[in-house]
Amino acid sequence: MQLSEAKILIIDDDVDVLSAAKLLLKRHAKSVDIEKNPQKLPFLVTNGDYNLILLDMNYTRDVNSGREGFHWLDRILDINPAMKVIMITAYGDIEMAIRAIKAGATDFVLKPWENDKLIATLDAALATNPSSSAPAVVEEKNKEGNKKEKSGSEAIIAGSDAMKQVLHTAERVAATDANVLILGENGTGKTQLAKHVHHHSKRSDKPFVTVDLGALSESLFESELFGHVKGAFTDAKEDRAGRFEEAKGGTIFLDEIGNLTLPLQAKLLTVIQERKVTRVGSNKQVPLDVRLICATNMNIEKMVEEKTFRQDLLYRINTIELDLPPLRERPEDIASLAEFYLKQFSKKYNRPVTDISSALIKKMQQYSWPGNIRELQHAIERAVILSQEKTLQPDDLFLKNTGGQNSTSTGFDLEDMEKTLIVKAMKRFNGNITDAARELGLSRAALYRRMEKYGL
Repeated sequence: MQLSEAKILIIDDDVDVLSAAKLLLKRHAKSVDIEKNPQKLPFLVTNGDYNLILLDMNYTRDVNSGREGFHWLDRILDINPAMKVIMITAYGDIEMAIRAIKAGATDFVLKPWENDKLIATLDAALATNPSSSAPAVVEEKNKEGNKKEKSGSEAIIAGSDAMKQVLHTAERVAATDANVLILGENGTGKTQLAKHVHHHSKRSDKPFVTVDLGALSESLFESELFGHVKGAFTDAKEDRAGRFEEAKGGTIFLDEIGNLTLPLQAKLLTVIQERKVTRVGSNKQVPLDVRLICATNMNIEKMVEEKTFRQDLLYRINTIELDLPPLRERPEDIASLAEFYLKQFSKKYNRPVTDISSALIKKMQQYSWPGNIRELQHAIERAVILSQEKTLQPDDLFLKNTGGQNSTSTGFDLEDMEKTLIVKAMKRFNGNITDAARELGLSRAALYRRMEKYGL
């Protein structure tokens, strides 16, 4: 499709950005709609017949993690897996770009953008074959299953005794309908383990629905999980099923359940106890037939002691507990995981990297991996993208303090990386603040603050 034939939707909380983007794109596209409130996205995507969406990544003041953008990207792809979505942010770097593309985005742009580059990005996105715009992870989530998906379980590497025991228990539990609570540090693979349980259950040909509770505001909680009826609130133009109903017959995975406030815990407990859900604005109860899997990286027993998590809710969700070990406690799995991701990303990015040197394997096994499997995955992904050789070497991975197992390094030192990027940008543009700021996706004032911070 050509840009001149496209209907475009732009979502951003900055009215100046919306106005500038519409002023530019209306000269090139068939139509351009703008919206400040991302909560209107489900209705707009369902009813707007758009060909492409430009989606901001941050909507809460002083928050630049991109979490909200990823939440809304996920919601868009739930409704229309083939939708072309381009993420826009002022805080972008290669990590966030990779995350966005992995999550299903077609491309990624930084603001303030250059007009020609933005137009070229839209042209390229619209020319992309729809079937190739969403990665396998997104396809798996949306297939709602007539077949078992192998990719979710194959990504679980279990050579260590600790992981073998976890998988053995998971597969025994999967045959039942028992509620499961998965515990583990960030990045240990809790979502993958939840999928593994689902794929080995009698519900494997039914939907697997994931809800990131940490990304939901209190105002969205009930509508998102329980659904709503037409007229229940402003912009509720039609009835909509919640995530519990979408998981009918299958599994609902509630990630980051430890983030729920006590009032939201009470509402969730009622639904779990009664096995019924009531849509917002309705008095009619809808029976539920779902398998419940929850996960958290928090010490939930301590939260119960501190009265920040309800004991009765914990009893309901942890019929069986699965405790995922951190990667530092399973070093024998590191080489296999690294090779798995090497093959995956070499193919995805069409890179010639095919092997990992023994010196790099040793280096990885000596590192503490505070970010666990997710950090290893990102490290290999970055190395594959940047390497010019067929074999990854120790210098290709940006790790620090790799002298032993007890290393306390945080892996990617974001401040060091930011300082390095600023230095490179300033050298590239011969000290021109305006050009360097534009290249880094920062305002001049923000760049000055960072230069002062790092003594540049």
